[in-house]
Amino acid sequence: MRGRELIETIIQNLEFVGVFVLVIIIMTAISFAAEHLIKLKINKVYEIKGIKKLTIMAMLSAMSAVLMLIEIPLPFVPSFYKLDFSEVPILICAFVLGPVAGVIAEFCKVLLNTLLNGTTTAFVGEFANFVIGCNFIIPASICYRLIKSKKGAVIGSVMGTVTMTIFGSGFNAWYLLPVFSKLYGMPLDSIVAMGTAINPAITSVETLVLFAVVPFNLLKGTLISIITILIYKRIRVILK
Repeated sequence: MRGRELIETIIQNLEFVGVFVLVIIIMTAISFAAEHLIKLKINKVYEIKGIKKLTIMAMLSAMSAVLMLIEIPLPFVPSFYKLDFSEVPILICAFVLGPVAGVIAEFCKVLLNTLLNGTTTAFVGEFANFVIGCNFIIPASICYRLIKSKKGAVIGSVMGTVTMTIFGSGFNAWYLLPVFSKLYGMPLDSIVAMGTAINPAITSVETLVLFAVVPFNLLKGTLISIITILIYKRIRVILK
């Protein structure tokens, strides 16, 4: 039995790694396609290139990885959902350099944080952070690159928050929570019970997503958007 369980665990981990790699490829491809279409639509797009671009990406990724270490528990979600502001430097990176740079910086942030802090969620939390983060910064940066103004930044941030909330909620229910249950060895009922202890209305995976994940993503997206919009103009001048 132990040999069979070991094989099943290895297969589950390999499947998880395969999904992670596939998602990285998909997010990168989407951002590349978006940048190409933006360049076709807008003849003159100011671009930072070369060493300066790599330096900005590295600096903002490092700042983001450090911010990811500062986690704030919230009273309306289970303890494995914590608020951090690591997406602020990533969103700034995506606004300044485009969605491709944003996706790369997002990956570097998660990688650096894992090296610094390890994982307490069998890497599912890190995977979730990358995927849901990309669903926030890609639409936000695309909109801003098309409408390069404060209005564009606001519209993009709203679009990013909405996309992150819809996709993040569905992805949690369909994939992240079940795979976390398998890899971490915690039954789904126990995960739901952590939510029930906070909010009696949470009685299933679906209600956990509705009453915890949805407001969590809305709050996170809103706060990150506000902070980024308030400081972006000054940071952009420094970076450029």
